Parts: sequence; structure tokens; C-alpha cells
Amino acid sequence: MNQRLFFTLIGASLILAAYTHFFTHNEFLKFGAAALAIVVLAAWLGKSTESVAHYAGDRVGGFLNATFGNAAELIIAFFLVKEGLFDMVKASITGAIIGNMLLVLGLSVLCGGLKFKEQTFNGRLAGHNSSLMMLALVALFIPAVFMQGLETPKINTLSVVIAVILIIAYILWLIFSMMTHKEFLSDIEPHDTEATWSKGVSILMLTLSTICVAFVSEWLVHSVEKVSHDLGLSELFVGAFVIAIIGNAAEHSAALLLAMKGRIGAAVEIAIGSSLQIALFVAPTLVLISLLFGNPMNIVFTTYELAAIAVATFITISISRDGATNWYEGVLLLGVYIILGTAFFFA
Repeated sequence: MNQRLFFTLIGASLILAAYTHFFTHNEFLKFGAAALAIVVLAAWLGKSTESVAHYAGDRVGGFLNATFGNAAELIIAFFLVKEGLFDMVKASITGAIIGNMLLVLGLSVLCGGLKFKEQTFNGRLAGHNSSLMMLALVALFIPAVFMQGLETPKINTLSVVIAVILIIAYILWLIFSMMTHKEFLSDIEPHDTEATWSKGVSILMLTLSTICVAFVSEWLVHSVEKVSHDLGLSELFVGAFVIAIIGNAAEHSAALLLAMKGRIGAAVEIAIGSSLQIALFVAPTLVLISLLFGNPMNIVFTTYELAAIAVATFITISISRDGATNWYEGVLLLGVYIILGTAFFFA
């Protein structure tokens, strides 16, 4: 597809989504138009990420995609926190974490594996990712175990302490992986791919596509909540799977495209890196932001949510720790995701 046709399609989908959002009252029509726009914008964001990664490398490119991709989720969660809808926030955080580790990574590994018999990435990076995933899991389990019976002020204080520690750990990880030890965590092999745009234009495209995704994602979430309610879906299922899948549409596209071009390292960085960013930075930041509204949100997740995160963490560590992937491992990840989705649907 040539660029003129591509951007014409983007413009048309945005206009349609905006028109249905502001000038129609049919929620199913709003949902359909916004979903179509998300798919088109995800392709734009994927191309932008691939182009940026060409200049910055898979690690930085994947980090930028995860960060820009999570911007929409952070914006949406900010307004949910402001309204005091903490259960929906925690469910969406859970869904984003397991969605990236199981759905995004699973599809990337499966589709990339069907084209390449085996794909490899930096084993040291896989080991560090595993350690960070365990840190996130421990940080979420501790409050659920030790806060039983505690008074609300003590629960809120412990939540703030844990949130600050996680944010510091994440910042130090960025310094470690991108500055002091970046040579140990770099790509195994250089990739000879052509960038779609120049360096400056690539960054501009990544920024613009992310902004558009943020706006349309918010429109889509508003409509999908009403549509899901009409269909009789539970709030837990909507937050953990429906909203999470929609919010991660951009990462789905980018990771999938990169994996199918043999760049599984960038796909892993997008999928696992996004989950780590949500667990170690986005969730703790929301806890701190809630203090500004005088209605603190704690970091205590439900048993269902903790079980889902734990299962996703263990299967992802098991599959990614050797630094190599094949299509069958993608099937395993997707199988676990479907099992969890079915359980959440009936919970």
C-alpha cells in the first residue's frame, strides 16, 4: 500500500470514529467505528515503531513502543482513578499485564515461528526480564497477604511505600539496561532493514500515531462499557479482557509485524517490556496520583487477579528464559490466555 492511500485510510477512519462518537447515539455503531480506527492506527503505530527501531535499535524501539502504547491506558486509568472506579482500574491493569505477556507475545511467537523455524534473542535480557517479572509478582502478592485485617490508613501507607519502591526499581532498570550495561543486553544480530521514514519523521509519526490512539481508545472504552453492559458481561471481564485487548491494539500490531520480519527481540521487548512498565511504573504511579484527589487507591488486588498474573508470569518465564522461541510456544501462551479469559467470563 502506498503512503498516500495509507494516510487517506487513516484520515477516513478517524473522521468516521469522530463523527459516530459526537453525532450519533447508537453505541454499537460507535464501538464498531472506533474499533476500525484502532486497527488502522495500530498499523500506523507499528510502522512508526519499526522505523524508530531501525535507528535506535530493538531495545530502545521496543521501549518507546511500550511507553507510547501504555500512554493511552495511563490516560484512561487516570480518569477512572479520578472517578474512584478503583476495581475497574485494577482489572484493566491485570488485563494489560497478562494480555501483553500471553496474547501479544503469544501471537508474535506463533506468527513469527510459522515463518522462521526458530527465532533467538538476547538470553541475558530474558533472564533480567524474568527477575523483574518476579519482583512485580512479589510486590502485588505481599499487600494481599499482609494487609488482611489492617486498618485502611495503614494499608494506604504500605501501598505508597511499595509504589515508590517499584518506581525506583523501574527507573534503575532503565539506567542499567540502556546506559551502564546496554552492550550486554543489545541485539544478538544486526537487522538490515530499511526505515520507512527519516529519523526525525519516524519520531514525529510515532508521536502523532500515539496521540490519535489515545483519543480513539478513550472513545472506544466509553462505548465498549455500555455495549458490554447491554450484552451482560461482568465488570471484571470487561476490565481485564475487553478494555485490555483494545488498549493493547497498538502493541499487538507492532510486535506482530516485527516478529514476522525476524525481529523477535523487538517483539519480546514490546510485549514483556510493556507488562513490566505497567506493573512497575503505571500501577504505582496511579496509586500516587490517587493521593492528589483525596481518595487513595491501595495496591491490593483480588485473588482472581493475582492468580491470573502469577500464571501468566510463570508460563512466560518458562518459555522466554532460553532466549529462543518457536511457533508451538506461541500456541502454549495463547492457550493459557484463552483459559484465563474463559475463567474470568464465568467468574
